[in-house]
Amino acid sequence: MNIEGVRDFTLSLSGVTEDQPFGDDNITFRVEGRIFLCLWLGGGKYNIDESMLRFACKLSPERNEELREQFSVITPAFHWNKRHWSDVFFEQLDTKLVESIIRESYNVIISKLPKYVRVKYQLCNSNL
Repeated sequence: MNIEGVRDFTLSLSGVTEDQPFGDDNITFRVEGRIFLCLWLGGGKYNIDESMLRFACKLSPERNEELREQFSVITPAFHWNKRHWSDVFFEQLDTKLVESIIRESYNVIISKLPKYVRVKYQLCNSNL
């Protein structure tokens, strides 16, 4: 999956917005104002390896450990809470897996919303 594919898929999820609060080298994706994915665009102050694009996403600690054990291209997030956030080097993974991880991160945030808000997204995403 390429960077445009990540952005397009993420924006296709119900209620997702994007902004750049951390500078021009990152796009954050939010639902109800809460970040669930931060897409690194390359370059910038914290450039580790410009040839390998990645995004940071929030997952349960157990799921992060599971994915990190299975895939060498999923690592503790560089600039986020390493227990709850992982860096996903998406170009190295199958598109369906990347989409599944993005959707899972989105659902983690939705599950933390107040019930009256959560219902709106559960109904919108029941066909995903």
